[in-house]
Amino acid sequence: MIIATNDINLGQSVTLELVAIPGGSFMMGSPDAEPDHQNDESPLHEVTLAPLLMGRYPVTQVQWRAVASLPQVKRELDPDPSQFKGDNRPVERVNWFDAMEFCARLSAHTGQPYTLPAEAQCEYACRARTTTPFNFGYTITTDLANFHSGPQGDYREETTEVDSFPPNGFGLYDMHGNVLEWCLDHWHESYEGAPADGSAWVTNGDSDRRMLRGGSWFYNPRHCRCAARSDSNPDFRSFNIGFRVVSVPTRTLVTL
Repeated sequence: MIIATNDINLGQSVTLELVAIPGGSFMMGSPDAEPDHQNDESPLHEVTLAPLLMGRYPVTQVQWRAVASLPQVKRELDPDPSQFKGDNRPVERVNWFDAMEFCARLSAHTGQPYTLPAEAQCEYACRARTTTPFNFGYTITTDLANFHSGPQGDYREETTEVDSFPPNGFGLYDMHGNVLEWCLDHWHESYEGAPADGSAWVTNGDSDRRMLRGGSWFYNPRHCRCAARSDSNPDFRSFNIGFRVVSVPTRTLVTL
């Protein structure tokens, strides 16, 4: 597969790199027999998604500062919110509304629509055509991702630069660990009635909670699995929560 990219010029010699993700179908959730399976990951259901563009990395602190300097759309943004400083580390301590303001400013700057990913888009992109608990296989090590390894492995106790570990099959980095990532969806306790087209699920759920995906440096491997789900109040900020952006392109930029 040839992976094509689209770079957004944010000014100040800063770019945001997007990867073209091919459309396709996959089974969302986890089987009952998967180690650490949770009830909210059921039932397994087929989802078919259109092609999309997704940030190659979680939004970094230098990218955040560049967009935070753009004209305000609805709310002010702290240009330097992160606890763990570093231009190429993911921005963290941003809530869901902050992330949506970033997307709104990016959209106004480029004239193209950008937003947070739907939960289904996150899982599809994370799996990258794999069906194992992790896109690297049945287990994960601290050579492959930044997570809470406990007494085994290298527990770093902080974020790492977004290109520190190998990418998955779609060319995306940090889909397991480093920071949790905000999604558009509201919380639902199971996938009963979930959309089959990969769209964000924002009806008949808990509108006071937003979904998070990907695990983090603070979470153990169970929470970093492809199917693992987390949620939080959209006003919540934490040193292990960031985000990445998506856009639905008008044409496919990936050749299979």
